[in-house]
Amino acid sequence: MELLRFSAFWCGAILFGSIQLEEAEASMLKPRRLCKFCDVRATSCTGKGICKVECDITSICPSDDDVCVTIWRKKDDNFTFDTVCHNRYEKLYDLSLEDYNNTKCEMKERKGMGSQFFICSCSEDECNEDIIFNSYMDSQVVAVILVSLVPLLVMAVVVITSFYCYRVYCQRQARSRRKRGLPLDFSDAHAIMIDNEGSDSSSTHANNLNHNTEPLPIELDVQVGKGRFAEVYKAKLKQGSSVSEEQGFETVAVKIFQYEEYASWKNEKEIFSDADLRHENVLHFLTAEDRKVQRQCWLITAYHPRGNLQEFLIHHIISWHDLWLLGGSLACGVAHLHSDHTPCGRYKVPIAHRDIKSSNILVKSDLTCCLCDFGLALRLDNALSVDELANSGQVGTARYMAPEVLESRINLENIESFKQADVYSMALVLWEMISRCNAIGEVKEYEPPFGNLREHPCVESMKDSVLRDKGRPEILDSWINHPGIQMVCASIDECWDHDPEARLTAQCVAERFDDMEYLNKLSDRSDSEEKIPDEILMVDEK
Repeated sequence: MELLRFSAFWCGAILFGSIQLEEAEASMLKPRRLCKFCDVRATSCTGKGICKVECDITSICPSDDDVCVTIWRKKDDNFTFDTVCHNRYEKLYDLSLEDYNNTKCEMKERKGMGSQFFICSCSEDECNEDIIFNSYMDSQVVAVILVSLVPLLVMAVVVITSFYCYRVYCQRQARSRRKRGLPLDFSDAHAIMIDNEGSDSSSTHANNLNHNTEPLPIELDVQVGKGRFAEVYKAKLKQGSSVSEEQGFETVAVKIFQYEEYASWKNEKEIFSDADLRHENVLHFLTAEDRKVQRQCWLITAYHPRGNLQEFLIHHIISWHDLWLLGGSLACGVAHLHSDHTPCGRYKVPIAHRDIKSSNILVKSDLTCCLCDFGLALRLDNALSVDELANSGQVGTARYMAPEVLESRINLENIESFKQADVYSMALVLWEMISRCNAIGEVKEYEPPFGNLREHPCVESMKDSVLRDKGRPEILDSWINHPGIQMVCASIDECWDHDPEARLTAQCVAERFDDMEYLNKLSDRSDSEEKIPDEILMVDEK
C-alpha cells in the first residue's frame, strides 16, 4: 500500500513539472511586444486632440514585462516625443506607470518635471504611435452639453433636410422645363442659380469674390514649370490678402495662360471650381483671375516644393515605403476623380483627367501625390450626348495614350471608356515608380515608359509600339522577388490590358494598395532589426 502511495506521489510530481515546463516554453516562444522606439524626437504635435508620433522605427521589447510608453514635453516653444519600451513594474523618470493595462495611449499630465510633461503607457502592439490628449474630460459635463444640444441639432437637421429636398425638387422642375423649352419662373431660376454658383467651398467663394474686386496682391518669384498651354511660377501672397489670412497660404503656385489659351484656362477653372473635386490627392485650388490688362489668365493653387513626380523620380531613388505612399495616393486621387459620389456619399459628376502622366502629378511634402493640370479634363455628365463627347477629340500625351485613344476608337456610348483610358495611363506612371524603387535590386537611371522611342514620340510612332507590336514597358523577373512589387506589377498588368473592359478600376487599385499596408509595416520592422535583442533572434531561429 505504501508503495502505491509513493508511486502516485511521484507520478503527480512528474506531471506537474511537465506542465510547468510546457508553460515556460510557451512563454519563451510567445512573441514579445512591438513598440515604437525612437527615443527623443522633435514633433509638430501641440498637445491637443489626437497626434501620431513621427517615429519610423518599431522594436521588439527585450522583456516580457515591457509595455509601450510615449512622453510628450514642451520646453519654451519646442515640442518633443519620447517613444520607448519600458518595464511596467519599474519607474521611468521617477514616475510609476499606472495606466499600462490600457489598449490606447491616453496622455496624463505630470507636474514638477521642469517642463510641461505628459506621459502614457499601454500594452498593445505599437499602441504608443497614436496619442490621445484631453481624454480625461469630465463625462458629466459632456453629457450635460450633449443633452442641451440635442434639441437644437434635431431642429437643424429637419430644417436642412427640408431645404435640401425643396432645392432638389426645384432643380428637377427647372431642368424639366428647360428640356421642354418652357419659360422658367422665378423659383426655377433661383434654383439654377444656387445649383450653378452656390458652393460651400472656400476656393469657389474666393473665386467669386475675386472677379468682383481687384486682383490678389501676388508677387511672382521664379518659374518652376512650363507646359503646352501655360507657365507655372512660385509666388508669394502679400500680407493683407483675404485668401492668405483665411486659408493660411503665403507661398502659392500661379499658372499663367496667355489669352490665346483662354479655352484651356476656362476648362481648368470650371473643373477646379467644382467644390466636390476637393480631395487630399487633388491639387488644392485657391482662385482664378482673368487679368485683362496683362492679357493673361491666372490659376492660383497650393505650392508643392518637391515638384512633379517625373522630376522627383529623375533625382531620387525611392524605397518600398515611398512607392506604397506615392502609388496608393495616386490611385486614390484618380479614384476620387472617377467616382460619382463624394466621400460623404453625396452625388458628384465624375471627371476624366485625360492627360495622366508623371509630369502632371505633384509630390507633396509627405511623399503622397496630388493630381494637377486639368486643362484637358472632361466632366462625365450623363446629360452629354455622343456628339458632344465626340467633339472632345483625341487629346492627351501620345506616350501615355491608351490603345483605343491612339486608334480614335474610344467607345463614346459608355462614359466608363474615358475612365478606362485614365487607368491605362496611371499604370504607366506606376511602372515609372517601380523602375526607380530600390526594392527591385539594381536601379537604373530614370527612363520614361517606352524609353526606346524619342523624347516626344508622335501618335504614329506610339501606334506602331502599342497597337501593332502590342508592346508595353518591360517588367523584369527580378522585380517580382519582392512581394509588394509583385502585387503592384500584377495590378499594372491588368490596368494596361489591351481590352479596356478588362482593366481594373482606379478604386480597385486603391483598395489593393490599402491591402498591402501590412507589407509596408513589415518593411518598417525590418529597418529596426538592429534594435531586436539577440535572444529573441535565437528563439526565432530555433
